[in-house]
Amino acid sequence: MKAPKQHGFYMPAEFAPHSATIMIWCERGGSWPYGAKNARPIFAQIIKAIAKGEKVYLAVSSSGMASARQLLSAQINSGAVELWTVETNDCWARDMAPTFVTNGEKLSGIDWQFNAWGGAADGLYPQWDKDDKFAAEACKLLNIDCISARPFVLEGGSVHSNGAGTVITTEECLLSAGRNPNLSKAQIEENLKKYLGASRVIWLPYGVVDDETNGHVDNICAFVNADTVVLGWTDEAGEQHNRCKADLEVLEGAGLKVIKLPFPKKAVRFTQYDLDGFNYENGEIERSLTDNLAASYVNFYICNAAVLVPQFGDENDKAAVEILAKCFPEREIFPFDAREIIKGGGNVHCLTQQIPKV
Repeated sequence: MKAPKQHGFYMPAEFAPHSATIMIWCERGGSWPYGAKNARPIFAQIIKAIAKGEKVYLAVSSSGMASARQLLSAQINSGAVELWTVETNDCWARDMAPTFVTNGEKLSGIDWQFNAWGGAADGLYPQWDKDDKFAAEACKLLNIDCISARPFVLEGGSVHSNGAGTVITTEECLLSAGRNPNLSKAQIEENLKKYLGASRVIWLPYGVVDDETNGHVDNICAFVNADTVVLGWTDEAGEQHNRCKADLEVLEGAGLKVIKLPFPKKAVRFTQYDLDGFNYENGEIERSLTDNLAASYVNFYICNAAVLVPQFGDENDKAAVEILAKCFPEREIFPFDAREIIKGGGNVHCLTQQIPKV
């Protein structure tokens, strides 16, 4: 099935009911300081919150199995968490797992080509072969059809769907040199419509400043219902404010209601302690004290039981929780300390991939 849209398949909204969530246990030394010993308890906290309302499939390498079993023993024993013994290069399930589509009766997974956010042009690490195989492996484990979109390069964090025919993305990411340089914007849009069952693609100009994914939409804008989005926002003059204004103009021009969600007030950076704990691969770009991490409250995750909201020890933490609580009055808001997660390069939305309920 090369054109899911023709067969009535579409990508449901994240706020629609899930049957499960896919995650991958953290391990890679170039992303997670000290063998992820500080990040894994936060991963476990996230998984436990999700597992209250839906099953979690957790991919774990053989070397990470003991730590996962220790931190999630009750959930594993109850069946709320099912472990997959799968080797990956890193743990960003949003970008490596399939993007799921359905026709209301059947579920299928889209297998995009993955090249570590830019491949030879500006990829983030030199080896991604295991990550690139993960979507097909997940479909096999779930016993669903795997629809290959290859050689089209896409990460799940670069698109959001409202489940009613509209997909949002960013020009900054999808038109970057490391994705699909041989395709025009119109050709890329046609692929999004064909595989995600969309009738409209809204192209935001920009993502977040210093986002190493080349501006994934899930750090700057997300649907909270079919015709409303939250948009990362700052009133402080500068590049990010200019980006927000440009994105706002596009969203309002498309007829969407926009709720502004502030960014953290203070920049989030590595400490020397963090830097001393990394174990890089040959050829991997090393982190530094001056790196600004792309911390954003927009990178929340909507699951059946709750909305998981990153917190950064910032004065805007509370405001983000209050705004999202109004957006999702029927769901529990679950704030969690995301400072160990953001060190890996993303946040809770990047770590999760929902499987829609059919």
